[in-house]
Amino acid sequence: MSRIGKKPVEVPSDVTVEMNGHTVTVKGPKGELTRVFSTLVDIKEDGNHYTFEPINNTKEASSMHGTARSIFFNMVQGVHAGYTKELELTGVGYRAQLQGTKLVLQVGLSHHVEFEAPEGISFEVPSNTEIKVHGADKEKVGELAANIRAVRKPEPYKGKGIHYVGEHIRRKEGKTGK
Repeated sequence: MSRIGKKPVEVPSDVTVEMNGHTVTVKGPKGELTRVFSTLVDIKEDGNHYTFEPINNTKEASSMHGTARSIFFNMVQGVHAGYTKELELTGVGYRAQLQGTKLVLQVGLSHHVEFEAPEGISFEVPSNTEIKVHGADKEKVGELAANIRAVRKPEPYKGKGIHYVGEHIRRKEGKTGK
C-alpha cells in the first residue's frame, strides 16, 4: 500500500464534497471541480476526513491508491486556496501584456503569441516581465504555465527566455571559454 494513500485528507469547513458513486464534486470559495475516480480505489468518508483504500491487492489498485488520494487532496486545496504559477521573462524587448482575458507575449519572434484564458484560469501581469497564472485546478494551471514557458525556453548561454520564478538555469560558457 502507498504511504501517501494511507494519509487521510482533511476537508476544511468552507469546502463541501459530494460523492455520487466514483464521481466526486468538490465546491469551495475558489470554484468547483468534478472528477471521476478509478473503480479500483474505495473512498470512505468519516466526518470531514476522507480515506482511500485499494479494492484488492493488485498492482493496478495499489498504484491508483496514492494517485487518487493526491488528486483528491489537490482538488480540495484548489477550491480552498487556489494555485498560482509565476513566470518571468528575461531578454531585451521581451514583454507580456494583458488584453482582456488574453495574454499577449512579445518574445523576439516575428509575431505576437497569444494565450486565451480557459474557464477557471486567470492571468495577472504585475509588470511587463512577470506573469502569474491563477486557478483552482492544479493540472490546468501547471499545463498552461508549461505551454507559456515552451514558447521561448530559457537558453543556457545568455539566459534569455521564459522561466519559472526561482528556476535555476544552468549556464554554459561561450566558445571562447575553456
